[in-house]
Amino acid sequence: MAKNRNDWEQSFQSLQIEGRAFIDGQYCAAADGATFDCTSPVDGRFLAKVASTDAADAELAVQVARRTFESGVWSGLAPAERKRILIAFADLILVHKEELALLETLDMGKPISDSLSIDVPATANAIRWTAEAIDKVYDEVAATPQDQLGLVTREAVGVVAAIVPWNFPMIMASWKFAPALAVGNSFILKPSEKSPLTAIRMAQLALEAGIPKGVFNVLPGYGHTVGKALALHADVDVLAFTGSTAIAKQLMVYAGQSNMKRVWAEAGGKSANVVFADAPDLKAAAEAAAGAIAFNQGEVCTAGSRLLIERSVKDQFMPMLVEALKAWKPGHALDPATTVGAVVDARQLENVLRYVQIGQDQGAALIAGGSRTLEETGGLYIEPAIFDGVNNAMTIAQEEIFGPVLSVITFDTAEEALKIANDSIFGLAAGVWTRDLSKAHTFARGLRAGSVWVNQYDGGDMTAPFGGFKQSGNGRDKSLHAFDKYTELKATWIKL
Repeated sequence: MAKNRNDWEQSFQSLQIEGRAFIDGQYCAAADGATFDCTSPVDGRFLAKVASTDAADAELAVQVARRTFESGVWSGLAPAERKRILIAFADLILVHKEELALLETLDMGKPISDSLSIDVPATANAIRWTAEAIDKVYDEVAATPQDQLGLVTREAVGVVAAIVPWNFPMIMASWKFAPALAVGNSFILKPSEKSPLTAIRMAQLALEAGIPKGVFNVLPGYGHTVGKALALHADVDVLAFTGSTAIAKQLMVYAGQSNMKRVWAEAGGKSANVVFADAPDLKAAAEAAAGAIAFNQGEVCTAGSRLLIERSVKDQFMPMLVEALKAWKPGHALDPATTVGAVVDARQLENVLRYVQIGQDQGAALIAGGSRTLEETGGLYIEPAIFDGVNNAMTIAQEEIFGPVLSVITFDTAEEALKIANDSIFGLAAGVWTRDLSKAHTFARGLRAGSVWVNQYDGGDMTAPFGGFKQSGNGRDKSLHAFDKYTELKATWIKL
């Protein structure tokens, strides 16, 4: 039987929360003993003291990861054996699904129903899918003269560090550690200081699954301390990152200042969701547009934060949109009926409210939401907002808010819509709604975005790569293409 809110509260009472770092197969305090308090945005409750690691901890973790890589204890295993262990890891994720879902919700505020039905299964699936693929990816034999043999092989890079965000802590981490581990690397995960708890717990599950100690390490802490130390470390071979564009740029500078490590960055977004008058189902488009901005409290890099609607159907469409948004109502995140949870922390809430004020100050019309709510809970909740009459030059249409704030922009022609959609420093994702197949293909081809969804929003699965154009970064998570980020190509030319 499904749990109710009281059941989840009772589960919290018996929850053992670990806040220490995980290095060389064991939990440990930060080298200097520093910690920070982890409190829940759901209702302000204290969760744990978490190790605040720094450069000394990064140095130790890198040394451990390098040693284990060069020992071959993991990198030297047959791909099929790494596959077996990673699948066992995925299985353990599901065995502990309620514990991990509760940690995720309490830590970053998302609805418990989402943590349980989306985040945990998606994490296990990412590990399993990647593991299943690794012994089915072949190297190459070059086309050579009869007296030559040319081999093109892939080798693990060595030590991979990843810095992941707070909005989908488990999923974002698994998109990086699964392919990195599958090909034989040793790995150091730096979770966001705003949501470190599931990463810390997964480290123990990785060890239980059979991943050797020292191969999977977790360093909680701040970006300007341990994150910077990893980015500058000369013995980190690859740095994988998901987060803001500003931080991605800084990490690239650090890479250049150190050892020219490869930096794979999936950064910000300001995605356009374009609804043409000939959309096959305007109501479905309106419901998808509401979900595209309200899901996960709008804390989604691909959020459809710019809704472009063709003028001839706008008057028909807008009431549908406002009605659809009513299904996305903030509520206590431990209530399974809740669709919109808490914003991750007070700073983020203040930032979202600041953008709501900017939108009004610049002349946009706030027609729904935009206010803080449920303050009596002690939690950090905001009503999803809709701004009408937005010009694409406005701040709320250009800057990534990372909250449930939708900007509605009107257009008259496909050419105008494409120009508006591409008028952004970002290029992560976009949606297109039309029953005209030729228009859909032509428009999608013209969009400068890494993912384009037609007559839906946020489609795809592990088989499709994920990443952006322009200042949305150069990273590609998911699919077989993810292996390219964590391997070196070697050409071996043999005289016969």
